[in-house]
Amino acid sequence: MASLFPLIAAPAQDSSGAAAALPLYREVAWDFEADLPIWRRGSPYWVTGREAVTTWIYNTIKTARREVDIFDPNWGNEIQALTGRPFSPEVKESEAARYLKEALVVNPYITDVRQIQAELDGSTLRVACAVDTIYGEVDLDVAGL
Repeated sequence: MASLFPLIAAPAQDSSGAAAALPLYREVAWDFEADLPIWRRGSPYWVTGREAVTTWIYNTIKTARREVDIFDPNWGNEIQALTGRPFSPEVKESEAARYLKEALVVNPYITDVRQIQAELDGSTLRVACAVDTIYGEVDLDVAGL
């Protein structure tokens, strides 16, 4: 099975079809305040486990689906599809929460997305959620969507 994501390999399956244990997840470290990857001595700085999955989650939330040609068209989220739509703020917040969960649960390292809160302030969307990963819980709060 091919992977949807550039750095996530599809999990191997045993003869019964059950997924084998996932390899340790690895991703380039991210400076969330500056919204940039972290480099050290001219090379990307890599992190693993929970920190790596947190980076993937953050970038998935910040990336509109089909916006960047180098990524698989199924990666990212569809929250921007709500822009300019004649829905009430409550409906937009509800749909944003649904889009967020749909974008995250495709990752095999994520087991659940809970406590999703989407808040629209004018034209700015802020989302917060608790994400259960195979490495433990990750709490996210991202504004400016």
